[in-house]
Amino acid sequence: MDAALKSQGLLQGKFMFKKLPNGNLDKTKVVCTLCNAELAYCRSSSSLKYHLNAKHALANAEDAGPSTDVAQGKSSRQTTLFEYNRGKPVSTALSAKLTNLLAQWIATSCRPISVVEDDGLELVLQAATGDPSYKLPARRTIIRRIHDQYAAEKAKKEEKMVEAMCVALTGDHWTSVNNDNYLGITVHLIDASWELHSFALGVMKTEERHFAKACARQFLDVANQWGIADKISTIGTDSAPNMVAAGRILPFEHLPCVAHVVQRAIVMSLREGGFEGVLAKCRKVVGHFKHSPANSDELNVQQASLGQVQEPLVQDVSTRWNSTLEMIKRVRRNSEALHITLSKQKHNLALPTNAEYEKLAKLEKLLEPCRYITELLGGDKYVSCSVVLPALCHLQHAMKISDDDPAYIVRFKAAFTKDLNQRREKLNLEWLKMATALDPRFKDLKCLPRADREPVWAKLSELVKGEEPALQPLREENPEPPKKKIALLLMGSESESDEETPEDNTVDRYKINLD
Repeated sequence: MDAALKSQGLLQGKFMFKKLPNGNLDKTKVVCTLCNAELAYCRSSSSLKYHLNAKHALANAEDAGPSTDVAQGKSSRQTTLFEYNRGKPVSTALSAKLTNLLAQWIATSCRPISVVEDDGLELVLQAATGDPSYKLPARRTIIRRIHDQYAAEKAKKEEKMVEAMCVALTGDHWTSVNNDNYLGITVHLIDASWELHSFALGVMKTEERHFAKACARQFLDVANQWGIADKISTIGTDSAPNMVAAGRILPFEHLPCVAHVVQRAIVMSLREGGFEGVLAKCRKVVGHFKHSPANSDELNVQQASLGQVQEPLVQDVSTRWNSTLEMIKRVRRNSEALHITLSKQKHNLALPTNAEYEKLAKLEKLLEPCRYITELLGGDKYVSCSVVLPALCHLQHAMKISDDDPAYIVRFKAAFTKDLNQRREKLNLEWLKMATALDPRFKDLKCLPRADREPVWAKLSELVKGEEPALQPLREENPEPPKKKIALLLMGSESESDEETPEDNTVDRYKINLD
């Protein structure tokens, strides 16, 4: 028996007696063959089995004895592919793939590099791969893979920007928890397949002193670093004064964020319309439940008893767009549940009165078009600049004062319209007008006064004629195009002059079928 233990070890060879320097075996200590851990042995394998279950559950499951049915010769189910491969070492290709995926996950999810030292993650991958001996890659390996992936991704982005004829940049200025200022710059471009691409170019720390100049310099530094300074058409920022000042310094067209303009108009109009009192009540009620899990649980119970959806209340935040509207919706929707729940609690809160609930209902109708416009302008899967002027026109119609509007609604609408018109004049209107005209959905330019429509088309005609030199090389390559193609290009022209070129009537042909 002792000879067998010496040669085979304990628990099917998973533990071997510790060998002393003189060649003898120490019968009081064993070494795990899976992890080389040294354990005490007192003629009982209980602690050894515990070690296997805790540290090597998969390997321990592999060695489970055959079932009674199999031992008795009864048929068993077919072995699965996972069971067949279980226990086999991970191949080199799979190991490299796992390492790359780990590096990608750590980088894109902002995980710490030290996560590769997590025993639990290693156990998960051992179970997934069926290899109890699989080891997570070292920190240095992950760092190297992240750098390699960054270089490869950067090369792909650079190739897209080289192929693009024109790009636009957007800048977002934000402040960290440590009160440090940062500027994030994103590039937007349309490829040859007419697909919109947007990706970040960098995040830089900015200086508080002379911020506008520092911000403008950083825009130029990023543009030069990526080699796109001569391709930039427009730079978009929020409407903060320092960002607008930086936009004026730069030699590119500048467009303030219109969604930001709308939200600032809302904040000012709420103050002018006299809604601060009822909104303050709502904030206190929401805070009562947001800051206490017990109070929130009681509200959920009451919502369930009334057959309502168990939804949390939403606190409005000045920097979170449309949060005021969402707070109003939740408070109104759960008014009965709030009243019953608060009636059973001790508090100093005051719920909105019936008149104030009616006031909130009217405010909700006013803010709903603003939410729709904000979400429309904030889309990142399409170009939104052509929608700006029609969207602002829609808001102006929504804010028209009617005879049955109460005084506070009249004040809100008047303040909103005045503020929006003032901010609208500070936008790059000429740029937006041309973008609107080039969108087939809005080329009738009904969002503009009639007197402002024809100058837009005249400007577009000048731009088209200015592109003729760029088209000249293509004509030289095809000096005699087929007559049918020329006829198609001239189709819809009002002129029969032989000297007329297709470019002369490009804009006129585009305007055909305007209502």
